[in-house]
Amino acid sequence: MSFEYIQKLPTPEEIRSEFPLGKELTELKKTRDAMITDVFTGKSDKFLVIVGPCSADNEDAVCDYVSRLGRLNERVSDKLILIPRIYTNKPRTTGDGYKGITSQPDPEGKTDFRAGLVAMRHMQIKAIEESGLTAADEMLYPENWGYVADILSYVAIGARSVEDQEHRMTASGFDVPAGMKNPTSGTLSVMLNSVYAAQQPHTFVYRGYEVKTNGNPLSHCVLRGSSNKHGQSLPNYHYEDLSLLLKLYEQREIINPAAIIDANHNNSGKQFKEQIRIVKEVLHSRNCNPDIRNLVKGVMIESYIEEGCQKIGEGVYGKSITDPCLGWEDTERLLLEIAETV
Repeated sequence: MSFEYIQKLPTPEEIRSEFPLGKELTELKKTRDAMITDVFTGKSDKFLVIVGPCSADNEDAVCDYVSRLGRLNERVSDKLILIPRIYTNKPRTTGDGYKGITSQPDPEGKTDFRAGLVAMRHMQIKAIEESGLTAADEMLYPENWGYVADILSYVAIGARSVEDQEHRMTASGFDVPAGMKNPTSGTLSVMLNSVYAAQQPHTFVYRGYEVKTNGNPLSHCVLRGSSNKHGQSLPNYHYEDLSLLLKLYEQREIINPAAIIDANHNNSGKQFKEQIRIVKEVLHSRNCNPDIRNLVKGVMIESYIEEGCQKIGEGVYGKSITDPCLGWEDTERLLLEIAETV
């Protein structure tokens, strides 16, 4: 075999013991989780905005950004629930490129999962302390859930992972919403099958144990656009797409039907400025149809302090080293407009 065993990693329990959340922040997360749950179950009509960098590569810049969200939250909290994107694992289409702080704490350095787990947890907790907001992350590695189960309020299952059985079964044990993205092919049935699967109880092997889950009633769809066989982006955020998703939900035994619209990725063709227009169109569609309004619970926006992106090593503070993002000024303006529109 070609496996080389580099180092034995600490267990989730050991990492959480070394970097505990603390009683006050645990209560904060409990309150935030309940608020977000109420949106998905229909008890609250607040609008979710999952917003932040494409990848959380630098603790200082990420916490600076999230602190700005925390201050802005005070102005919009009567209408919106802001959930910072603190994405610490990054899927790569070809396997090349920066894979996130959990595996590579220094983007210019070597892979070190032990140091990465420490860096990830330290950053997540610091961000909560400084902003009062609990975050979202993507579950790239299902076995890593235990390292973040006590600090995240939202988890996305990516387009390349949504058909994987381990991701679906692990999500069925979450006590927070699991957003199932449509695959890069755009096939909505794959996404809906994943939502249904995550809502069911399962028994499976997890971290060396036989485990059983109760099912996650908060699993839901995330529309992120797709690409055709020629690599061209195909958006799926338009009114007609939302109407179709509504009909497909009605054909399945899925509780709490809901959708989050990812304004970037294939929906924008990675033209990051288009996110502003896309979000406004989604809000318009919600206002035109009460059923779509009930279906669409929020949006995802990729945003950082400085707009655009840079190559690793350029050293621009608060600028994405993966996909291009909106800058802070545009983000702040857009969030205030969303609060006025919803």
